[in-house]
Amino acid sequence: MIKVCNLHKRFGNNHVLRGVNLEINDGEIVTIIGSSGCGKTVLLKHIAGLMKPDEGEIYVDGVEITKLPEKQIWNIQRLFGYVFQGSALFDSLTVGENVAFGLRNLKLSKDEVARRVKECLSWVGLEGKESLYPAELSGGMKKRVSLARAIAYGPKYVLYDEPTVGLDPIIADSINELIIHLQKTLDVTSIVVTHDLRSACRISNRVGMLHNGKIIEIGTPEEIRNSSNDVVRKFLSYGGIE
Repeated sequence: MIKVCNLHKRFGNNHVLRGVNLEINDGEIVTIIGSSGCGKTVLLKHIAGLMKPDEGEIYVDGVEITKLPEKQIWNIQRLFGYVFQGSALFDSLTVGENVAFGLRNLKLSKDEVARRVKECLSWVGLEGKESLYPAELSGGMKKRVSLARAIAYGPKYVLYDEPTVGLDPIIADSINELIIHLQKTLDVTSIVVTHDLRSACRISNRVGMLHNGKIIEIGTPEEIRNSSNDVVRKFLSYGGIE
């Protein structure tokens, strides 16, 4: 499991995270919602070991990661697959080369890399697209390639930064179904940050709201819908969820 304890992060005078506490159990999908600029992506990057907090602790499978030296943090980061908000594909690489990018340090044979790439593209519904370049892909296809790359080396945790942003409702729904499918098929634990409240309620085992640098409420989608917290209710009403 992942446990975040009293996490603080400042950027100059901007105190973004102000004592975040969060527990994520193995096998669940937890979605973090909140207004733009509230620190959702900053929290995600801390969990993945990509940023260091000013205060607080993060435990990943019982290991406190915030003070680990760089040589040891790599072993923790290998547990995570990361789906970036803008897909972050390399334009000069093919789809197959993009998916294989994270496998370079695993000392696999070319045949094994090719097998994994084919398998991961099959999981996301992009069989036979290895030779295409990102410029030839739709927005939804780019998201799927980014997800295939994230799962290629068999992570235990997959982190999604706004996975449906910029997509039309039909394509966004297909990405939601894919997140659920991969959780069940690969037994991964997923952490999603999103503005898409309907997606959050659809895919999540639990939804947490980040406000003023803290998780002010967390619960099942039904519990969040029925929250008595004025901040949560106002946020949901803006997103069309009552």
